[in-house]
Amino acid sequence: MDQAAEKRGRSRAGADLSFSSAEVTIVRGSLSSGGAATLASDHALLDLCITPRPTNARGAFAPDGFERHRFERLGDIVFVPPGHPLRLRWDGAESQHSIRCELRGRLAQNRFGERMEWTGPRLTAALDIASHTVRLLLRRLAEEARAPRRDSKLLVGSIATQLTIELCRYFEEIAEETAQGGLAPWRLHVIDERLERDATPPSLEELAALCSVSVRQLTRGFLGSRGCTVGQYVHHHRLEMVKRLLATQESIKQVANAVGFASTSSLAHAFRRATGLTPRQYQQRIWRSKENV
Repeated sequence: MDQAAEKRGRSRAGADLSFSSAEVTIVRGSLSSGGAATLASDHALLDLCITPRPTNARGAFAPDGFERHRFERLGDIVFVPPGHPLRLRWDGAESQHSIRCELRGRLAQNRFGERMEWTGPRLTAALDIASHTVRLLLRRLAEEARAPRRDSKLLVGSIATQLTIELCRYFEEIAEETAQGGLAPWRLHVIDERLERDATPPSLEELAALCSVSVRQLTRGFLGSRGCTVGQYVHHHRLEMVKRLLATQESIKQVANAVGFASTSSLAHAFRRATGLTPRQYQQRIWRSKENV
């Protein structure tokens, strides 16, 4: 299919950019309070939520996934393997702005639909893809979707290949780390509860005491279960809390104080490094999104 034909196909499908290698959609909408939905595709699907996810947003793979009735917290990047429907639940009503990408190429179909074994730990990790590289690649696809130009097809194909390789490495590392032993689900739940209850970053000693394990057991087990270090997870969770607060109040100084940053400049540095935006730019984007819904 040539580029013009693919662009005609994309308007029928409602996508912002559609090629044989990938389909990129900029999703905007408003979610009702206390809702539920299912996210599924015949292709590998990525969803990067630009706005904060709704209050208590969580997901579980169904019907034949791991511990099918257990819903886990969602990160801002979610991966849905082909043929593995993801059930979603949330409490609060929010406006949503997401970058959604289907990887449609032969490489992605082979790696994710045929060769990859979707074990429980991998499906758990798919609910929160803590990869800065994947985040940057999705944002680059969104930029191209907003303003396609000459050779967009080649560029999108290249980025889709990079995404496939990065995600394969990500999930292969999950398998290797899980083989070394992970934390029990109740311990992971205790850690999440502590992070939700108090915005001040906990020490490793505090979390180890809450989980009744040594610091060494905590760090090794957490890496096996979540696919990232405790520090990376705490930092990511902290920034997610910053996003939620920025969406509800104007004072960036108050947000910095609430989440335990020493100053607004330290908050701005960490936030820009993670998102590519300053806290003020993020606030303005949230407000514009709400106005346009």
